[in-house]
Amino acid sequence: MSSSSSVRRTSVALLSAAALAALPVVGAQGFTGSAVAVAAEQRGGTAWQGGWAASPQAPTAPFGPNWSEQGFANHTVRQVVRVSTGGTKARIELSNRYGSTPLRITGATVARTDKGASVQAGSVRQLSFGKGRSVTIPVGGKVLSDGVPFKVKALESVTVTLYLAGPTGPATFHHFSSATSYRADGDHRSDREGTAFKETSDSWYYLSGVEVSGGERSGRRDGVVAFGDSITDGVGSNPNTDNRYPDELAERFAATGKPRSVLNHGIGGNQVTNDTVWAGEKAVARFKKDVLSEPGIGTVIVLEGINDIGGSGWQGIPGGPTPEVSAKQLIEGHRTLIRQAHAKGIKAVGATLTPVKGSAYYTEVNEAKRDAVNQWIRTSGEYDEVVDLDRALADPADRDRMLPAYDSGDALHPNDAGFRVMAEALDLDTL
Repeated sequence: MSSSSSVRRTSVALLSAAALAALPVVGAQGFTGSAVAVAAEQRGGTAWQGGWAASPQAPTAPFGPNWSEQGFANHTVRQVVRVSTGGTKARIELSNRYGSTPLRITGATVARTDKGASVQAGSVRQLSFGKGRSVTIPVGGKVLSDGVPFKVKALESVTVTLYLAGPTGPATFHHFSSATSYRADGDHRSDREGTAFKETSDSWYYLSGVEVSGGERSGRRDGVVAFGDSITDGVGSNPNTDNRYPDELAERFAATGKPRSVLNHGIGGNQVTNDTVWAGEKAVARFKKDVLSEPGIGTVIVLEGINDIGGSGWQGIPGGPTPEVSAKQLIEGHRTLIRQAHAKGIKAVGATLTPVKGSAYYTEVNEAKRDAVNQWIRTSGEYDEVVDLDRALADPADRDRMLPAYDSGDALHPNDAGFRVMAEALDLDTL
């Protein structure tokens, strides 16, 4: 792991928990690139499901250096992700949502993961975009590759490799990956060995989705999105272990013999009501882009709001304190998310805000807000279902504090055991 990883993880310990399938290249003014090819694939009846996802963020480095602000030039970037459900074909989604110039992808591959930056022999598949190996993504746009035959099982890791020949400028990325990404100089997109990949980062770059088709549940609208802040994002989990709570939920579905699409759209530090430079657009704005654009989604789990509460007036948050948010304003934000979900026929599951006593966010005023929001989530009936993560993680001796066995060390973010308990608190039959 890079040395910046430990600096960032130490810094973040003080922070809070922190539509329909799109055609391939989507810009502010319409569709270009490989749209025709994928539209033809869609007309042919291919039903795609999300295997893995991450919410795009603007370039930033609040906790130490990463590759987003400088971007890439004659670099190969290799990224490892685990899919929640399997299939016989795969494609990837790349995002230039926050780029300042058009993004040229010179080439891309997908392969089965071996160890570290290496991939399994014979598994590398060249990806195309509208039958061409290269593609340019407009500013603010995204692209889907063409589907490629690629048999993958639920909970299997895949490696996506991008070659970026020309200067990219600052890169759209996802800050907290809890996974290692790799970089090499020059073109190493087809390498089996990982020896050329000398640099590492704890973020994902440009890659915002891996979709699969041809699985047993292909075509069913039963995918689940976990939407939230750093607790959903997995801050506090051990790196490269896939122990975030959405990962644990995917494992529960797989254990029943019926894997389902479970997608993680958490952003560390994200707020419901306020935009921030380092933690993304406010939830009520990004919900449409990150949740409603996913294919085959039937349920969204919303766990968000503790940053709105804790960031109000706290000098320790990157960029300085965010505007004061009342419990009433936060509840109205949740209502907006529920309305957006229901407008697309998606079930909305509300998760209570988890304990914060002992953390940098805890004050009596903040605790009163948290209690008020949780009481509304539990009793209002406005969410279709409720999961009480507050009570699942709380210390029986002090219900405002997280049980030490579930605490990653900052009294705010759960550890691997805590994330497992969160996933176990969800009723699979109601999702």
